[in-house]
Amino acid sequence: MEAPETQVPSLPEPPNGMYTARVDSAGRLKLPVDIERYFAGLPEKKLFVTSLNRRTGQVYPIQAWRANRKFISSYTAEPEVLARVNFNAQHYGADVEMDGQGRILLPPAMRRRLEIENQTVHVFFYNERMEIYSEAIFQEMDQAAEQTSPDDVTTLERAGMK
Repeated sequence: MEAPETQVPSLPEPPNGMYTARVDSAGRLKLPVDIERYFAGLPEKKLFVTSLNRRTGQVYPIQAWRANRKFISSYTAEPEVLARVNFNAQHYGADVEMDGQGRILLPPAMRRRLEIENQTVHVFFYNERMEIYSEAIFQEMDQAAEQTSPDDVTTLERAGMK
């Protein structure tokens, strides 16, 4: 008789759209209500907060970060790239849990690097993680998005986007 496979429960669907939030003077990110509800509904409450690229922050449900650790342990195509990204993840990362007031404590080294202490930030979900953009990065990305053309949308629709 074969042993049954252990099923990893799927994550609930995260909220859509971009939200503004605030990092207070103690380094806690006060989550918007929809995002607070999403994190509260996760099967495991632990989150992994980090910066993979030293420009933006990421908040992973621990289940999603475990999948990344598995990927990290098996990826061999570009070891130098992996080493740099993993170094950033570990250097700027920490396990956290949301407190009873819907806040998560951001690691000090990460908040300093991203210059988000006591600042407004922009947050949204992408690839099973919440992204954190400082105001400066948000403005940079907004400026780049100005270049979106109808042809860009048509290209994606031809590739399968609905």
